[in-house]
This record gives sequence, structure tokens and C-alpha cells, in this order.
Amino acid sequence: MKLRWQGNLQKNPRQILEQAGYHHFIDPNTAQASFIMRLGRGYYPRFHIYVRSQTPKKGELNLHLDQKHPSYTGQTKHSGEYESPQVQKELARLQRWIKYYLIAGEQKL
Repeated sequence: MKLRWQGNLQKNPRQILEQAGYHHFIDPNTAQASFIMRLGRGYYPRFHIYVRSQTPKKGELNLHLDQKHPSYTGQTKHSGEYESPQVQKELARLQRWIKYYLIAGEQKL
């Protein structure tokens, strides 16, 4: 699921996500940066976010839930959920974080 915003943020997206409980993650295979939040003691399940800042005043979070590690070596597909109630609830929580840090008068979610 995607969350888009327009307007200046008081903090950068990385700071906001870390405050919301996410950790910066660099994929060792692709070197792609993202953010994860584990839902238990193990590595999975976890929420996984890709951030795309299109301009200083416009950005997008792309959120999904990784249920498990890819099943086959060399495969990038996983058991990801993109529209489940759990993902919708987490996206609503993140929306509140983003809205809190949008500078008043410039808010648009």
C-alpha cells in the first residue's frame, strides 16, 4: 500500500520512520535501502517500507508485510501482503506520524 504526502516535513522521512519504530535496512543482495519493523523476535514477519521522495515537498511510502523469507535461492519473491487489514492498520498509523510532522498550512495526504 502506498502513502503519499505533499508539503514540507519538520523531519526527514528516515527520522520519522525511526521514531515510529522502523530500522534502516540495506539489502545485502541488491544494496537497495529500505526500512523494516519486525513483529516478533524473529526476522519474519516484518513490515517493509520503501521511501521515494520525489521532491523536497512531495514523497511516497510503499508498505507491505513480509511473512517469510523467499523460498528458493536466487528468488526475490516472498510471501508479501500489500492490502491486508494488518497492512491497512499500519499504514493508518504511519499516516498519523507523517501528518504530525507536516508543517501546518502545507498539509496534504
